[in-house]
Amino acid sequence: MSDLVLPPGRGFPNGLVIPDDELHERFSRSSGPGGQGVNTTDSRVELSFDVAGSPSLTELQRERAVQRLGSRLVDGVLTLAASEQRSQLQNRAAARARLTSLLVDALAPPAAPRRATRPSRSARERRITSKKHRGTIKANRRRPPPE
Repeated sequence: MSDLVLPPGRGFPNGLVIPDDELHERFSRSSGPGGQGVNTTDSRVELSFDVAGSPSLTELQRERAVQRLGSRLVDGVLTLAASEQRSQLQNRAAARARLTSLLVDALAPPAAPRRATRPSRSARERRITSKKHRGTIKANRRRPPPE
């Protein structure tokens, strides 16, 4: 196909282009839909990308991706399979879209740590007032004391 282009995002503000020669595709027979051609066409796609050895990624991006995708990597290589569609071309596009989504999530920098804050005085007063109001509503539901 062509190079894999990631749009600009958090962690790669200028976008990212992964050359086609870094992506390896393997084709096999799919177990999914296909009618009469299911046993004759190689429509299943396995897309592999060497995350740990990719020259397209910076050192920081490589470390971040290897850490976040660690459970899915085998010897530093990420492999995705797509066999949802009947055509090989559609499965290739689906695998590339999945790889793009995974890389965008993996390369994003971690969220800033939460800074502890205190509720304001007015917020505390509103909370107490609403609790008292709720208590009076429940107290009014009770049976009045006998006279």
